[in-house]
Amino acid sequence: MSTPQALCLALWQCAYDADVAGSLARLDHTAARARKLGADLLVCPEMSLTGYAIGAEAVQALAEPADGPLALAVGEVARRHGLAIVYGYPQRHPEGQRPFNAVQLIDDQGQGLIRYAKTHLFGDVDRAQFSPGPGLSGVIEWRGWRLGLLICYDVEFPEAVRVLGLQGADLVLVPTANMRDFDAVPHLLVPARAYENRLWVAYANACGHDAVFDYGGLSTVADPMGSILAQASRDEDLLTVTLHQGDCGAARGQGQWPSRRPELYEALVRASDFS
Repeated sequence: MSTPQALCLALWQCAYDADVAGSLARLDHTAARARKLGADLLVCPEMSLTGYAIGAEAVQALAEPADGPLALAVGEVARRHGLAIVYGYPQRHPEGQRPFNAVQLIDDQGQGLIRYAKTHLFGDVDRAQFSPGPGLSGVIEWRGWRLGLLICYDVEFPEAVRVLGLQGADLVLVPTANMRDFDAVPHLLVPARAYENRLWVAYANACGHDAVFDYGGLSTVADPMGSILAQASRDEDLLTVTLHQGDCGAARGQGQWPSRRPELYEALVRASDFS
């Protein structure tokens, strides 16, 4: 078990299983492996329990409340293996609209700590299947670490990560389903978001393919100085890396935060279109 100031993080890069029961069984097996490697927290890809590009009808049929059977099943896995889990699932919309593309962090006692619905929908598949989330996740503290959540395309928006950084996030966890044509995200944007906000970014991608997409892998952990600490290949993998919280504070002291002038950035809020 890590000390409170260190966090052993595991990123599960996997192909999708269209069968929910099969996905839960694979999660159970992977959580056991991650714990044996010393992991405190396991991060799974976007929509990890159901598959991503499964169609609007299937998403609607599989959608559940945040405290539904999937949450209970993941909570049992987390308790059994003694580690926290971030997983993706379709969350039922309270007003009966298209479900949310959601993730949730379940702690090592099986309790839901924080949930988030994807706010920036990407492409026709996302928009056909999901409703956009109402707001960013906020930041919670767990074992002395301040954690925030984003999903896939969200991390490509500087403002989304900056808001979490301004709330004091040490680590932003990003389940994703990024495709091979967008390798610039793990290679360039994930390290850039980490560097410009002086925090850790953990980007857990899918791999393999389904009927619609070829997923790119390259799951990545970037540190507060913008260095890539770990990056997977294209294939299934279980990355583990230990983060040291003091590195974040030291990096922020060297960064641009003390020189920020928020009064100059009001146009970011006022203007919706700079074209």
